[in-house]
Amino acid sequence: MANILDWNVEDSQFWESTGKKIAVRNLWISVPCLLLAFAVWIMWSIIIVQMQNLEFIFDPDPATNTALLYTLPAIAGLAGATLRIPNSFLIAIGGGRNVIFTTTALLLIPTVGVGMALQNPSTSYMTFAVLAALSGFGGGNFASSMSNISFFFPKRVQGSSLGVNAGLGNLGVSVMQLLLPLAMGFAVFGAVGGDGIALPAAIGDKAAGTLVYIQNAGFTWVPLIAFFAIAAWFWMKNLSHVSPKSQHTLVSLGKILFLLLVGMVAAGVGLYLLLGLKWNMWIVLPITIALTVLLMKVLSPGELKESLNKQFAIFGNKHNWIMTIIYTMTFGSFIGYSAAFPKLIQDVFGSLPDGSINPNAPNPFMYAWLGPLVGSLIRPLGGWVSDKVNSGSKVTQWTTVAMIMAALGVAFFVVKAGQSAAPEAYFFPFLILFLILFITTGIGNGSTFRSIPYIFEARQAGPVLGWTSAIAAYGAFIIPRVFGQQIGAGHAEYALYGFAVFYCICLALNWWFYARKNSEIKC
Repeated sequence: MANILDWNVEDSQFWESTGKKIAVRNLWISVPCLLLAFAVWIMWSIIIVQMQNLEFIFDPDPATNTALLYTLPAIAGLAGATLRIPNSFLIAIGGGRNVIFTTTALLLIPTVGVGMALQNPSTSYMTFAVLAALSGFGGGNFASSMSNISFFFPKRVQGSSLGVNAGLGNLGVSVMQLLLPLAMGFAVFGAVGGDGIALPAAIGDKAAGTLVYIQNAGFTWVPLIAFFAIAAWFWMKNLSHVSPKSQHTLVSLGKILFLLLVGMVAAGVGLYLLLGLKWNMWIVLPITIALTVLLMKVLSPGELKESLNKQFAIFGNKHNWIMTIIYTMTFGSFIGYSAAFPKLIQDVFGSLPDGSINPNAPNPFMYAWLGPLVGSLIRPLGGWVSDKVNSGSKVTQWTTVAMIMAALGVAFFVVKAGQSAAPEAYFFPFLILFLILFITTGIGNGSTFRSIPYIFEARQAGPVLGWTSAIAAYGAFIIPRVFGQQIGAGHAEYALYGFAVFYCICLALNWWFYARKNSEIKC
């Protein structure tokens, strides 16, 4: 039976005899589904590097073409972040099993589409922009996944369980950045997968004329997505006390798809304002967020609107907004840096001060996956340490200090590389500091997971987890966009200075409200 009627994990006897086994099974199906979602969402970070190598030309001006390539992961970032807003409220409306199945199965749309479009370098930029937006389905899934798992585990182990779901799920970024360059080197799918595209010039150890099967960036994920979507359908559960209407499966699936459609419409409006009308992104973001919530509230039919209104109560709690800012510092940085890191390596170290190609440039594919890997693997440790010291806010405080120092250190070596005739000499200090930055975002992310269930009552904790992750996900849009702008202006380090200032603001908020001796909430 897909629906569980009796669920009380705070009762230790129930937990040990019944709840633990069910919760762990749902967690271990949730993790690969979330891993695939992240892989699909952030795959543009690798695709655009290979697109540049294969000379996908969307504009004759090299600087404009580079900016357009950076825009593709930013589009996916904006769409994914926007889709997290409806995902934040899906579990109570559709049920965990129904939501995870649907949101995982939807990943087939962008992966098949990307596989087909990348076979032809003359495919229009608009086609890739639409596919990047559809990749946002993967970005949205995190909010519903985390909300769902929060209901399966008792409060005393939520730091660890949520850290495992998020940390191993986020590992999809690193798995993708490691796997796709390998998959692009072979005709993995034979004649079904299409022909390779020849490299026009030598790149690293790849000679000119080497065939690249860039379409495998999409096709690689298709069989895995199909398998785990089926696994979610047959082996995950809906909790009836969380989503009492979930036993009506077709109705629940309809509600899920409706709210995701609303999110996609709002994302489309935001992208039109950004790319079509060329509005400033700092104006587009709040408009897109507000429009998404407004459309959900206005367009939802009666019963669905009533459920949403109950969950929208989180917007009246000031701590929802404070934790949104702090969580954006951690996860927003992680996902934004993950999206920008490969192209940043290419741009900072791939050319000399005179604009010529650096023959000794490091290969972005060789190193970029390390950042998301360490950030993902360390995340459960952040939750575990917070559980052990009985304070998520104290762990967040110290990791924020480290993030500030690491960001400024990375900026220092970006400047040095930009002024040097041998920029590769500064690559390894840059890489080490960037890995420290990834590690601290992961630990801080895990510690904020632990704080939320202690700040909010159980009914609000799930929606808050979803909402904060939704806003934080805009980091996947903001960070590539900011780096693209500042690299175009010749000062990539300015982006890092701005991020460090934001981290200082978060440090002050966390200390005042949660970490200081006389704070109003201890968490």
